[in-house]
Amino acid sequence: METAAAHSRTERYARWVVKRRWLVLFVALAVSMLAASGASRLGFLDEYRVFFGPDNPQLLAFDAVEAIYTKNDNILIVVEPPDGDAFSAKTLAVVEELTEEAWQIPFATRVDSLANFQHTWSEQDDLIVEDFVQNATALSADERERKRSIALAEPMLNGRVIPEKTNVTGINVTLQLPRKEQDETARSVAYARNLLTETEAAHPGYKLRMTGMAMLNNAFQESAMQDMATLTPLMYAVIILTMGLLLRSVSAVFTTVVVIGLSVGGALGLAGYAGMNLTPPSTACITMIMTLAVADCVHVLVTMLAEMRHGLSKRDAVVESLRVNMQPVFLTSLTTAIGFLAMNFSEVPPLNDLGNISATGVGIAWLLAITFLPAMMSILPVSVKQVAASTQPSGAEAFADFVIRKRRGLLWGGAAVALAFSAMLPLNSLNDQFVKYFDESTAFRQDSDFAMEHLSGIYQIQFSLGAGESSGVSEPSYLKTVDEFADWYRAQDGVVHVSSISDVFRRLNKNMHGDDPAYFRLPEGRELAAQYLLLYEMSLPYGLDLNDTINVDKSATRLTITTINVSSKELIGLVESGEQWLRDNAPESMFARGVGPGVMFSYISNRNVASMLVGTTLAVLLIGMTLILALRSLKFGFLSLIPNFLPAMTAFGLWGLLVSEINLGLSIVSGMCLGIVVDDTVHFLSKYLRARRERGLDPAGAVRYAFSTVGAALVVTSIVLAAGFSILAMSTFGFNGSMGKMSAVIIVFALAADLLLLPPILMRIEESHLLESDDKESLKDAYATTS
Repeated sequence: METAAAHSRTERYARWVVKRRWLVLFVALAVSMLAASGASRLGFLDEYRVFFGPDNPQLLAFDAVEAIYTKNDNILIVVEPPDGDAFSAKTLAVVEELTEEAWQIPFATRVDSLANFQHTWSEQDDLIVEDFVQNATALSADERERKRSIALAEPMLNGRVIPEKTNVTGINVTLQLPRKEQDETARSVAYARNLLTETEAAHPGYKLRMTGMAMLNNAFQESAMQDMATLTPLMYAVIILTMGLLLRSVSAVFTTVVVIGLSVGGALGLAGYAGMNLTPPSTACITMIMTLAVADCVHVLVTMLAEMRHGLSKRDAVVESLRVNMQPVFLTSLTTAIGFLAMNFSEVPPLNDLGNISATGVGIAWLLAITFLPAMMSILPVSVKQVAASTQPSGAEAFADFVIRKRRGLLWGGAAVALAFSAMLPLNSLNDQFVKYFDESTAFRQDSDFAMEHLSGIYQIQFSLGAGESSGVSEPSYLKTVDEFADWYRAQDGVVHVSSISDVFRRLNKNMHGDDPAYFRLPEGRELAAQYLLLYEMSLPYGLDLNDTINVDKSATRLTITTINVSSKELIGLVESGEQWLRDNAPESMFARGVGPGVMFSYISNRNVASMLVGTTLAVLLIGMTLILALRSLKFGFLSLIPNFLPAMTAFGLWGLLVSEINLGLSIVSGMCLGIVVDDTVHFLSKYLRARRERGLDPAGAVRYAFSTVGAALVVTSIVLAAGFSILAMSTFGFNGSMGKMSAVIIVFALAADLLLLPPILMRIEESHLLESDDKESLKDAYATTS
């Protein structure tokens, strides 16, 4: 692996670190603390928009629509009465009360419910516009039943704030956030929660739930804060316990914990200096850095302790450990950083940040592992029981003998298993439903699932349909096309509600004809429709106008489609089918793109997979070139990639069999884990080639040497890595949770590949090469004899 000159330089460096240990310790601590001081500059972004870059086409289209109409941030309160009757006098009174109080929620600009729905009816030649429910406790049973019938027949209510079963009802609060302070959403949510708590206390038996875009944003922050408060301490506990059991050295465990803390602090501090903000996905960097920092420490410490057990002094053991591990630890850190940096090809800015912060942490951990760690270990007392030389093979050597004996079966059996799992890769499909980003234990997920099951969907598609001219929304032909478009969407699978201005015109036309049901149709003349609209708008109270539906100069209206919990593929299908309908059936001025938060999440997966394919391919090329140069062998450089590709393929195949849905978090795992799992392969190959080149061992002997020198470290690091990502899998933020689960599975599969598949591959190729060489020599001898 190393040339004599490199060997000499490494040894001189190691002896310098031991000799100048106090200076090295002081400088490493000072620089690390200076870097960590930047953490105070880190902010936290808690809204779904952070998932989309400024040039994301779906975000740009959505912003264009929101710039015309009111914003989309909202809190949807779902009222579940104890008797299952949303039209009981008590429930309607509760809705009245909540509707009035909800206006006090910070940044609330509109509140819509059964109580304040602007019901219209006629009295002779007058149009009456009034709240649908007034003084609910005074309503008779017959009056409440009449209102139930009206609500179910009203397209603006049925499927929006009241379901067909009328067993629950909703109150939608629209928020206009200034986006000047980071706690705006949190303040709105806190006030709303307090309001609901007081209401439940005042009305026992009533269950109130909240969902909506504001609750989604708040859930991002709460999940991230909860993870940092619970998973980070748990990770430290697991590391301390695992390292204590495997290393059996208090000094080694203490030093490792300090390295971890400095690595995490330094990475976050440099991110703060760089002007980054933490987001729910990027908070996973803490667990990742902690996990990967352990891997560097383990290799140095395991070798050092092993050398001490075999009689070397502590300082000589530190020097020997650095000499043996300097290049492999550098290579593993470099390949890991390359894997993380490949995440910059992702279309999702938080994933760019996750990759950059994690790569920085890996670099800091490497620097500390070759400076602070050896200096600290040469100072702290280390008690190690020396072991006498034994003729009995160690556990690692015994396992190596098993692999050598069974190499043929392991080679073909491992290949068959990998191919079988890889064949299940097509079972996976992309699906990014933002509700599923959260674990079922979270309040947001529970409340959202309840709302979608009992009231209405929370995924929306919005179209801003242009009329082609100012005040053109009153044109009968335009209204007819809008109405047909709305009816077409109502007939599509998965659609639970369509909000269209054409329904308002139908109702107004009926009202202005003495509430005759026969006139529940669109007005026949433009002037007549414009007069109806003007009369209606003049009668609406403040906050309940049509600004959320019609633009200022009345040249466009917003049509909103609400769906059930459809998959990303289904939602994209609904959007693109609607766009095609407009191309085929509407004038060019009416064409619009379907937009909405759910639409953006549905499209981002496809875009991200395409971009990450480029990033992962580049990472593979860079890692391959790095290994070829470091191992000084084209053959071994390519061989090293085989046991690192297969784990990802088999893991995704298993995922396809058991889960089958891939979200944004999983779309980056292959590239990220490739850099991580290469670590074990590099360490194994470095020891294998050292045995072949420096000791002149045959392939089987070199495999045995590699197992005896690095086998234990591979198992320890893989256990720690798998444990770290398993802890990340416990995240209530399902985005990070699924990423942790998949990474842990890949790491376990990678360990199996490095221990059971790589050695048989090496022996198969090396022994075949030796046989070919022997045959060539025999032919040369025979030719010489014949001559």
